[in-house]
Amino acid sequence: MQLSIRMQAVADMVTPGGRIADIGTDHGYVPIYLVEQNKADHAIAMDVRKGPLARAGENIVRFGCSDRIETRLSDGLAMLKPGEADTVIIAGMGGLLTIRILEAGLKVLQSVSECILQPQSDLDKVRQFLHQHGFQIVQEKMLIDEGKYYVVMRVLHGEERIYTEAEDIYGRFLINEKHPVLKEYLEKQKAVKEKLLLALKDKTSEKSHERQQELLHELQIIIETITRMVDENAEQRPD
Repeated sequence: MQLSIRMQAVADMVTPGGRIADIGTDHGYVPIYLVEQNKADHAIAMDVRKGPLARAGENIVRFGCSDRIETRLSDGLAMLKPGEADTVIIAGMGGLLTIRILEAGLKVLQSVSECILQPQSDLDKVRQFLHQHGFQIVQEKMLIDEGKYYVVMRVLHGEERIYTEAEDIYGRFLINEKHPVLKEYLEKQKAVKEKLLLALKDKTSEKSHERQQELLHELQIIIETITRMVDENAEQRPD
């Protein structure tokens, strides 16, 4: 099974040897890969839609994994029982949907060792939700796949120090590790914000003024983050 760059990053973050539940499995490629590579003993491929779940089932049979992967129609984690999975994967969904799934499944997540998350948007809100509900981010990776930027998180149970605004938006691990893809992303975002500000400089409406203030704040965070990443002598914030 050959995975996309994005999904390979998700699979690589899974701790080997456990049972996984892939939420929103779509074609079932990640569970198939993990079982084929013996990184998962057993997998549950779950999706809220019958069509994708049927396709996942066909792929599971085609790759000879039906003895170790089962499919299950489920809205998020609703049909997952406590103790059935060591790892929960939620990848390729919007950040707000990711939060909704996590929030609805908090009870079953108590028995899960780790979550591998790859939200497509609102990463700051996802990080804030995790902090507020007794989870800690222990690993993050940022990558580019087909011209788009993605972040993958490995999440465990546990408390951690509150993130700064910049860390909520861009990720404490990515910033502290001076991640090269994040650096590239920040430079592009800086150029975008500066271009938008330039386009608004002669606008005098209240709405335009409010947008300028928002952009200036966003630009300030970006510049401070870039400075923190390029300063080789900058000390990491203490835990």
